[in-house]
Amino acid sequence: MVRLCRHFDTQLTLAYNWATERRGGERYSGMHYNVAQLLKSQTGSQRRFDLNEDIGHLDPDLEPSRPLVGSVVLMRTSQGILVTGKLHTTLEAQCRRCLEPCEVEVELELEEEFYPVVRIDGSPVDDIPEEDRDEALLIDGHQILDLTEVIRQGLWLAMPEKILCRPDCAGLCPNCGGNRNLGECHCEALGDPRWASLQALLTEETDSKERSE
Repeated sequence: MVRLCRHFDTQLTLAYNWATERRGGERYSGMHYNVAQLLKSQTGSQRRFDLNEDIGHLDPDLEPSRPLVGSVVLMRTSQGILVTGKLHTTLEAQCRRCLEPCEVEVELELEEEFYPVVRIDGSPVDDIPEEDRDEALLIDGHQILDLTEVIRQGLWLAMPEKILCRPDCAGLCPNCGGNRNLGECHCEALGDPRWASLQALLTEETDSKERSE
């Protein structure tokens, strides 16, 4: 069951938003905002919202262990709505050295401008350059601003390039593959097979010297 966590400009939009809670078989989450009233406001008008959202459904390759928490500010601009905010969560990942599961704290800063696909009567909006018309940054015909895709992409970009379970992770033994964080490995070094012939000659020479002595 998806928790209903919609954000409304005014109580007048409450009935509409609940009536459209399902559209195309999908439920809205707390990352959707009805900005109809904000689009009718003067440039510079703002709304602030706190966010505490379960993002387990956001991306099948993202495994959050904690909700996405933070706040966002929606500000009316001459072309649409500018969204800024700071969010953070914890994701499950894999250590690049020992390959064990680990948790990564991710901080995400938002600063994206969203543009309405339809104009509301009495709400002046400047024309949008064609190159700025990103599908993820469009406010739909019901004046719903959807942060889902922006946050999904932002989380991937905010992930560190080198994920470690701890800064001093000892990694895996190159010979037996054992986790050296669990203790010193006592396996015998396999050596480089390219030097096997030379090693055999050295061994024979050593044995020969020992017999002559």
